[in-house]
Amino acid sequence: MLIRIDDTVEVISGDDRGVRGRVLRVDRKAGRVLVEGVNVVLKHVRRSRQARQGGRLSKERPIDLSNVMLVCPACKQRTRVAARFLADGSKVRYCKKCDANIGQISRAKTQSRIVNA
Repeated sequence: MLIRIDDTVEVISGDDRGVRGRVLRVDRKAGRVLVEGVNVVLKHVRRSRQARQGGRLSKERPIDLSNVMLVCPACKQRTRVAARFLADGSKVRYCKKCDANIGQISRAKTQSRIVNA
């Protein structure tokens, strides 16, 4: 799962198809993501001490990870994402269309960490 918080994604299926938004939360166990402005539902709330004003609140609900694709920050197109190791040993995500690095997954392993292992 190579989608992280604050990535820009585009919905590829469902009612909100074609909508781009920022990832607010990722649930890796359930395979779902919460995207800003996507899958908005109305929740009816009764007036109480916590909710002084009752009524209908709109809130986003998570959607399945298979229904979104990452938007590359370099080429601004939706793309598949892969991981690779750089020469210094660090692992990064990269765009399969323009081959640009998107973000780091793990740091480079130093010599002291390798020797002690």
